[in-house]
Amino acid sequence: MNDGGQSQRRYGPLGRALVIIPTYNEAENIGPIVSRVRASAPDADILIADDNSPDGTGKIADELSADDTHVHVLHRKGKEGLGAAYLAGFRWGMDHGYGVLVEMDADGSHQPEELPRLLTALKGADLVLGSRWVPGGRVVNWPRSRQFLSRGGSTYSRLLLGVPIRDVTGGYRAFRRETLEGLGLTDVASQGYCFQVDLARRAVASGFHVVEVPITFVEREHGDSKMSRDIVVEALWRVTAWGVSARAGRLLGRGNP
Repeated sequence: MNDGGQSQRRYGPLGRALVIIPTYNEAENIGPIVSRVRASAPDADILIADDNSPDGTGKIADELSADDTHVHVLHRKGKEGLGAAYLAGFRWGMDHGYGVLVEMDADGSHQPEELPRLLTALKGADLVLGSRWVPGGRVVNWPRSRQFLSRGGSTYSRLLLGVPIRDVTGGYRAFRRETLEGLGLTDVASQGYCFQVDLARRAVASGFHVVEVPITFVEREHGDSKMSRDIVVEALWRVTAWGVSARAGRLLGRGNP
């Protein structure tokens, strides 16, 4: 947990919550995940950000939206990566007056039933992370290789960047609108899991109060994982570059970039 010196300040009301769910070829998953979100957080709205999925996910999303005024769809031109989808979703949500923006995977790995705990924690924080690697957190149906990669990536990022977060790469998150406005999102270019590291380091560097709450991460049952060698390589070189830059800045008496 990082409090940035702000754990004692008073927080205003959260406002309306928007759950952003990026999709690419999630036709089997999008209906069930939307139903679970609606049941778990009935006051929250949902934005499905679809990257022109060839399997018809966008059409299913439109049908869900037509049947439920709490469900909205953002059709994007093509597959541009997780980071770009979330940034577009953040912009849409802030343009439409939402006070809370939530990141959630479409494949069920982020359990909607745990969303109320994240929103409750956000009442006293700027950013809440659903964490697999704090006491009480766990993963289900992951091979040891994936656990090693995730734990190793978080540990490497935490140590190199000086970020006091146990699950730096996790993607189940709830932001206050003001937090996102303070992160300087216009120059975010990272994608994949690196995008999550980027936002976490920006939040800590900006002095925001970051809280981790334990979650149970469940491996997807349908569809293909979006993890790839390119995503891992991007994360490795970007985190290394950020770490080297930050250390050089401290040696020269400058703040974090």
